[in-house]
Amino acid sequence: MDEEEYSNKYVNLRILKSIHEYLKVPENKHTAVYPIRIPDDLLYQLLKLKGAQGADGVIHQIFRLGLSIWSEKLYNTVFGSQRNLEDFIELVKKRNKENK
Repeated sequence: MDEEEYSNKYVNLRILKSIHEYLKVPENKHTAVYPIRIPDDLLYQLLKLKGAQGADGVIHQIFRLGLSIWSEKLYNTVFGSQRNLEDFIELVKKRNKENK
């Protein structure tokens, strides 16, 4: 594995790890990024049905679901299997030991 491929996989591993940590905690105290784009009528109907806090919760659920699907696709694209992921993690550990 050349250095560019290693760096790319390492960045993707960090992304997947952060997503995993984010999705583990039901109420996240993470950074909020605005604005997000959603259909106007979706927001309007959610506000009517659930109020502001309820609408925010539904939008967050939609985001978490999309994030889960996207991270699964990223995992499959970058690593493809649990074995490949484990092998790469071992390589990272080995490199970290060598660099200390």
